[in-house]
Amino acid sequence: MRHLMILMLILFSPIWGETVNSDDGRPSCSRCDLHLCCNCSYNGFTSIPVVTDQALILNLSFNNISMVTQDDLTGHVRLRVLDLHGNRLAAIHPTAFDSLWSLEELDLSDNLLTVLNHRWFSKLEILLQLNLLNNPYSTLGSPPLFLGLVRLRRLMFGGPDLKELRKEDLSGVTNLDELTVHGSNLARYDSGTFGNIWPLGSVILSLYGPLLTQPMMAAALLDDVCNPETQITLLDIHLKESFSIQPFKESIRRIRNLSVHNLLISDEATVSLMALIDGVPLRSLSIVGLTLTGEGRWETTNWTDLRSMDEFSVSDVTILDVLKFAMTVELKFLFQYQKKISFINSKMFLLSCYLTKLMVNTQYLDVSDNLLTDLTLSYMVCDDVETLQKLRVLNISGNPLKSLSALSHLATKLTRLTHLEVSRTGYSSMPPSCSWPSTLRYLNISRAKLTTTTPCLPKSLQVLDLSYNELKEFVLVLPFLRELHLSGNKFLRLPPGGSYPNLQTLTIQSNTLNIFGLSDLQSYRRLENLEAGYNKFVCSCEFVTFLRSQLVGSGDIKIKDGKHSYVCDSPLYLQGVAVGQVNLSIIQCQPVLFVSVSCGVALFLGMLLSVLLWRCHTFWYLKMTWAWLKAKRESQQRRRQRNMEGSEPLLSYDAFVSYSERDASWVENFLVPEMEEQSDTDSVNPTAPLTLCLHKRDFLPGHWIMDNIMTAIERSRRAVFVLSENFVQSDWCRYELDFSHFWLFEAGGDAAILILLEPLSKDAIPKRFCKLRKLMSSTTYLEWPQEEDRRPEFWRSLRNALKRDDEQEN
Repeated sequence: MRHLMILMLILFSPIWGETVNSDDGRPSCSRCDLHLCCNCSYNGFTSIPVVTDQALILNLSFNNISMVTQDDLTGHVRLRVLDLHGNRLAAIHPTAFDSLWSLEELDLSDNLLTVLNHRWFSKLEILLQLNLLNNPYSTLGSPPLFLGLVRLRRLMFGGPDLKELRKEDLSGVTNLDELTVHGSNLARYDSGTFGNIWPLGSVILSLYGPLLTQPMMAAALLDDVCNPETQITLLDIHLKESFSIQPFKESIRRIRNLSVHNLLISDEATVSLMALIDGVPLRSLSIVGLTLTGEGRWETTNWTDLRSMDEFSVSDVTILDVLKFAMTVELKFLFQYQKKISFINSKMFLLSCYLTKLMVNTQYLDVSDNLLTDLTLSYMVCDDVETLQKLRVLNISGNPLKSLSALSHLATKLTRLTHLEVSRTGYSSMPPSCSWPSTLRYLNISRAKLTTTTPCLPKSLQVLDLSYNELKEFVLVLPFLRELHLSGNKFLRLPPGGSYPNLQTLTIQSNTLNIFGLSDLQSYRRLENLEAGYNKFVCSCEFVTFLRSQLVGSGDIKIKDGKHSYVCDSPLYLQGVAVGQVNLSIIQCQPVLFVSVSCGVALFLGMLLSVLLWRCHTFWYLKMTWAWLKAKRESQQRRRQRNMEGSEPLLSYDAFVSYSERDASWVENFLVPEMEEQSDTDSVNPTAPLTLCLHKRDFLPGHWIMDNIMTAIERSRRAVFVLSENFVQSDWCRYELDFSHFWLFEAGGDAAILILLEPLSKDAIPKRFCKLRKLMSSTTYLEWPQEEDRRPEFWRSLRNALKRDDEQEN
């Protein structure tokens, strides 16, 4: 069980990035990347883990840390970002952050800090961003919390428990790029608290409670932060009565850019607000999350002067009583002067010609995520009056449109249109041809249902986005196209580059692309950027070699989506492996070359081996071995046959004579006459003639020479070897020696008889004549005398050695 627990700890440690430090019991986190960014969020830590002191960014958000001690962050002098957001921090030691001299961003939001201590930040002299939002403190504390933060540029504090802001609370804060204050339950605000902060780039305020219950306090706060150079964002504003807009009465005239999130407003408050901003030089108004509680009875607001407003945007509109909502007012003030108008996700089903005629200055119109159809879309353009003549950008994405013909008919009347967004629509096909304004340069028909493309697409396009459709090919000629986006389709190969001579950027991710090569990219004359990752790549040798060279930047084309997105899908054993990590062998990459080289090497080695075998007489050895085995088998068979019949072996010759062909004259002129003729040298006991077996005379013609040798030796009582320099140079003599040795010693025969025609020492005999060397060491041999008077004795000794058994007994 103990081993199982250790195994589980090892397996899960890389997943959670948490191990235990045996020195002091503190956990450790090793999830740091090459940029020294340590992401230790969502790990369940209950205390600050041990992290490398080289870390630049430490993310400890969404853990269960409740305390930061004096020593938890000691040594992190290089740390620039510390994120403790979303923990259970209730206590921080006064000197916990003293060693963080390089810290630029600190996030303590969404914790349980009830008291803020100025000593936490006393050493953080270069801190740029501080987030203290949504902690249960009621005041910022004393002495001033931010007094030493002279470089602070982004400050966020407050929450539902913040009750008061005193004038001295922000002492030391002189200018900010961004200020966020959540004071939905604020009960006290000293006028001038934010008045000394200048410049102030943007302010985000949540003042739900003060705007409803303490309008004077809210007005004082707004008066301190509202300046023409400051972007104002208000959160959770409920304007139910006309008096609820009173806090904005003075400050609204100094606002140039206003954004409201989650605005609930009645008809009465709408009329009052329009009267309040009448003639105000407001440049932009953005409303995200608008809830209308009335019936749209705003007739008195029709003549509101908003000629200074260039941009008006509203999104996520909810009408509580949509059946009674009339909005009979013309709202001319919202359309006549604005250059940029957005009605996003507003349940709009009709944008009539009457309204578009008012948009004489509109250059940007966004009506995305509404309920416009092909039929209602046609009402945008008046038949008898030119409308939207300055419009350059039109976004109608996310509407239930189905006919590209209707869209092109509408776009033709927009003579200055350059950008058209129609993504997330219901287009499933294209007509054979369409008419478009000659000014159109950008077209986005992504996330539709297109299966094919036709020449309906305008040739004037410079940017075309057809991502996430169901296309399998794209072969249109677009001579001016600079960017083509085809991700999320079903392409098997790259589109032909010759159709796009000016293309610079191609995006074709998440298709079924198997492979592409240098020739494919070279067909694009000016291609600079390519994103082709997350495809079904077949990792062949050519593709891996090519892509590696492209990923390291050796080519003219830059791979923009990184090495991690190029992963092998096949072959199966490489599935999931990044192309940059694939190593293929030469057998896989160059099979023809490998086979050619292998065959060449094998042929060379075969030839070399053949030469060596020939030089070493190996082939003769093999033949002799086979003959030896055959002789042994046949000899055993004949022996068993004789034993069964009770007969003696058949002997035809007294001796088998083995000699070199070069010594044939001695054998024929001396040995044969002397042995095969009756000798009269001994008149008392003349010797009978002997029968000799000579290969030249007695071998059967037409038989294999090995069989002749084997048969001759087997049918001879003795074997006589005529030794000379010629003998040891003859391989046939050697085989005859080997066979006779086998027969005489292994088959039960007598010893061989050696005759030396000339002096021959054992050392002079080649080593391959191992049998002969052995015989000369163990057997007495006869030397042929050169003197005539000694030769009778030589013949007498040879005859005695060759006598038959019966003659020896006599």
